[in-house]
Amino acid sequence: MLYESQLAEYQHKGHLTINGFYSPQTVTLIIDEINNWADQTRAELGENDQRWYLEQNVPAGVSLFRKLDNPIYNRAILRQLIVTPKLLSIAEQLIGKGLTVFFSQVFMKPARYGGPKPVHQDNYYFGPEDEDRVLTVWMAIDNATLENGCLYYGDGSHHTGVHQHIAPPDEPFNLMVPAEIAAQYPMTPAPVSAGGISLHHGSTFHQSSENRSEFPRRALAMHFIPQDMPLVNPALEYDLSVVVSF
Repeated sequence: MLYESQLAEYQHKGHLTINGFYSPQTVTLIIDEINNWADQTRAELGENDQRWYLEQNVPAGVSLFRKLDNPIYNRAILRQLIVTPKLLSIAEQLIGKGLTVFFSQVFMKPARYGGPKPVHQDNYYFGPEDEDRVLTVWMAIDNATLENGCLYYGDGSHHTGVHQHIAPPDEPFNLMVPAEIAAQYPMTPAPVSAGGISLHHGSTFHQSSENRSEFPRRALAMHFIPQDMPLVNPALEYDLSVVVSF
């Protein structure tokens, strides 16, 4: 459970960072499982999927993962290690009981080549019926620093509702808040050590910069919603047959 001060910070800013949530031993097990999964996926990756899952701005002959989808559904080991009673109690405190992880992602953000993610709102991607009942839990697998692409948040931006997003023609998945709107909420960095978590409201503006450091910035994001809440206007297609309920 969150302390009252933590709950107040989350409600005011739209985000909260907690260091030391998972032990170093747990983080090591998570890294091992992600490496195994990436090796298996690389062998099966079709040409059409490469633009979605692989970094594009890399030298010829270099193949680096950008992300992997639905780790909580696809990898039982990750589900058991990460979705603990302690984590669920916090999620239930923020958005209620009877929850589902309807989508989850591993972000690889590889050293030197990890690309940026522009300012966006998760709720624009997901289109939930109730915008206040979407919670993203972002777990740092590596130390997330200013140098390797930690998250940045727009404090209080979740109070403004969901804004229309745009996308570059060659990156239709890279939806973003228009610059003139994003500029109203200066971004505050939220560095977090490996094993820590950042929680954010589905409407909070957030982004991450490119990784030009010598170290990866891997992270795992889980998106919680109530089991009985539909997505009424999602910007992308989500396979709701792969949800995990708790």
